[in-house]
Amino acid sequence: MFIAISLNSCSSDEPQWADPEAHEKTVKLNEQYGPLMVGTWQYENISDTQRYFERLTFQADGTLTGMRKWQTRKFVTIDGEQRYTDWENVEPLEGTFSGTWKLSYYSPEGVNDEKRNCLFLNAQYEGANSGHMAYSNIATFDYADETTLRFEGFYFKDKDGWITFLRGNQEPSF
Repeated sequence: MFIAISLNSCSSDEPQWADPEAHEKTVKLNEQYGPLMVGTWQYENISDTQRYFERLTFQADGTLTGMRKWQTRKFVTIDGEQRYTDWENVEPLEGTFSGTWKLSYYSPEGVNDEKRNCLFLNAQYEGANSGHMAYSNIATFDYADETTLRFEGFYFKDKDGWITFLRGNQEPSF
C-alpha cells in the first residue's frame, strides 16, 4: 500500500512579529545607535561622601565588559569635632564584570504601558565578587553620539535623572 503525505506550511517565509511597530522601531534604534554604542565609555562622580567610577565596553556582537570602583565615607562627630571617616569600598558592588547588552523599543513595566527606547544590561561580576550581578536592568535609553552615551541612571544619576558616560578608556581619578 502506498500512502502519500502532503505537508503545507501555514505561514509565509517572512516572520510575523507580535508587535510589528515595536520590531520596526527596534530595528531603526539599532541602525541609528548600535554602531555608536560600540566602544569604551566611562563615568565618574565624586562628592564629599561618594566616589564612583564605571567603565563600560560594548562590543558589536552584544557582549559587554566593564569595571566599577565605588567608595563611600561618612561625616561623623568625634569628641565634638566633625570629620570624615576613611574611604571604604562598597562591596560587593565593585570590580570587573561581563555580560550582554541590547537596544530595544520596549515597555519595561508591562504590556499596556508606554513603550520607549531601552538599553538592556545584564552582567555578572568576575573574580572575588563572582556570582553577584553588576547589572540586571532595563534602562530608558536617551541617545549616543561620538562622545556621549546617555541613559537612565541606576546607581548614580545626574540631577535630571540620567547618567552621562563619555567615550574613552580612562582609569578612575581616585
